[in-house]
Amino acid sequence: MSHRNARLTVHGRRLLIERVRTGRPVAHVAAEMGISRVTAHKWVRRWRAEGEPGLHDRSSRPGATPHRTPATTEEQVCHLRQDRKLGPARIGPILGLPASTVHRILTRHGLNRLAFLDRPTGQRIRRYEREKPGELVHVDVKKLGRIPDGGGHKVLGRQAGRATRSNVGFDYIHSAVDDHTRLAYSEIHDDEKAATCAGFLRRAAAFFTAHGID
Repeated sequence: MSHRNARLTVHGRRLLIERVRTGRPVAHVAAEMGISRVTAHKWVRRWRAEGEPGLHDRSSRPGATPHRTPATTEEQVCHLRQDRKLGPARIGPILGLPASTVHRILTRHGLNRLAFLDRPTGQRIRRYEREKPGELVHVDVKKLGRIPDGGGHKVLGRQAGRATRSNVGFDYIHSAVDDHTRLAYSEIHDDEKAATCAGFLRRAAAFFTAHGID
């Protein structure tokens, strides 16, 4: 996934390809878009080899991890966690593993927090997660009272703080979160009226699209 300061989003890569397809030199297009020729050529090669799918981000996960802990050992770690509710510092000495390795294994299997487990059975009860980005987006509006200049009741006292706060109103934080990636987009507005919500949803959709989530 592109970081927030990336020069090229998926939209930018499409624009790069469109300009190169007109016959312009890749180096010239790269210069005007503020990226290196190496980067420009990389996306052009991907597009020529894979078409549109080649312009999307790929996972940085390696194809093979030869030094990864054996599956049988990972099963033992998970078994001790679920049956005895032990933490990394106690599981490590039992299996002869560093606590950091145990923690990574528990995280990989979603067992790193006891809150994710049903205490009597040790089974995972963590909330569901959609398989692909863009399948489900959660939308919510949070209403928060504004804090006036000089502070509220915790600074001025209950009575004075209430009088000061009575005219400052509320902020409405509109948020959209992709269920799979947990990528979030938020805006602060003065209300939660239909027109405000509709505008927020349009901008949120554009934000997710720019990050490869359609």
